Amino acid sequence: MLLASGRRTPREEVDAYRVLAQVSPAAYLPLLANALQRLSYDTSRGRPHPDSLALCEEAVAVARAVDTAETARADVLYEALNTCQRELYAVGRRAEGLSMRAEMLAIGRAQAELSGAPVAGLSKWAAGLSEEGRYAEAADAMTELVAAILPHGPASGGLAWSLLEWIAALHDAGRSSEALAAFETLVSMEAAEAANGRGPIACHLYSLIGYAQMLDAYGRGEQAALVRQEALALLTEWADTGERKSWSSYEASFWAVLMSFSGADGERPASDGPRPPSGAAPIEWSPDAKRRYFDSRHVLRDEVDTLAARATEDPDQYLAELVRLHRVLTVRSAVYWEHRTHLFAERVRSLFDEGVGLARQLSQHDPADGTRTLARTLIDRSTFYIAACEFRPALDDFREALGYLGEVN
Repeated sequence: MLLASGRRTPREEVDAYRVLAQVSPAAYLPLLANALQRLSYDTSRGRPHPDSLALCEEAVAVARAVDTAETARADVLYEALNTCQRELYAVGRRAEGLSMRAEMLAIGRAQAELSGAPVAGLSKWAAGLSEEGRYAEAADAMTELVAAILPHGPASGGLAWSLLEWIAALHDAGRSSEALAAFETLVSMEAAEAANGRGPIACHLYSLIGYAQMLDAYGRGEQAALVRQEALALLTEWADTGERKSWSSYEASFWAVLMSFSGADGERPASDGPRPPSGAAPIEWSPDAKRRYFDSRHVLRDEVDTLAARATEDPDQYLAELVRLHRVLTVRSAVYWEHRTHLFAERVRSLFDEGVGLARQLSQHDPADGTRTLARTLIDRSTFYIAACEFRPALDDFREALGYLGEVN
């Protein structure tokens, strides 16, 4: 079968390798493990095989059976574990999934000792810990990872994403000074990348705006105002020209991650299920956490509509909560659609507009608290406009927001 001309199906390969692995395990066990993983996902239909978990568990068992003296064993087992842990999370067997991530990390540490490379598996381990609410351990894991990759700089393109995860983990762990220092590192890196034409100006803007929001959250309002002035100057200079070159969808994904991070605090206390790691892209979330997060949009929409009717009758009791809940819906919807289509802007534009409208009502009803809420909502919409490449409206919203904050020169 293997030597015949013509294309083989994944099922045919698995059947052949199962036979051959019995007579020549050294040669065919690694091939069988890889073939089982390929069979576990039906690429023609874009969905897992009906027996996906059983196939992945068999792949792990096969990988474990590879002779420990084989140099390729570690890589084969790591990949089999990685595929299997996703399936375990997908069916809600989270403890087993996290256990496999721990085993992946152990393999990564052993390989790093031999090669001197950064430890593989740290990011997945940190994300798993964060979803379980083990924030201090997640922060330690990301601190270890960033310490290993930071000296190599942003050339590989992965450093910015690791910094975002690090910042969020430190913030969730309550390590405010370290979180602010990490955010400053990200801002400096994005500024240098944009200045040298190696990165989007938009990401520099998003990092400045996110940094200012964190400074505000930690009671450093004066410093936050200075950072927003820097963002205003950059946006003013940039609004008429836009990016110097196209960066595909990189900057929109960067925006979506920062949106989910900025919206996380407004969602607490956490629901009865896992909360995605707030600084990680959706591709790094476990399947069940992702499903719970995105499916909640439908319930949130119903709750927002119900609250809107109540807020009309009794704004004192319901309007502020309506604005808060609407922002949660907006953030989750923005992350959902950006993750799925480059045409995300039209899917969520009305939500950002609705949010600003509600915040204006709150500002008129309760100027003391509502005005700052309106400023934040306008900044949210400003970053949306940047992601949608609508730079002049982005500048208008940002200037208006700073006016409400008393920060316009």
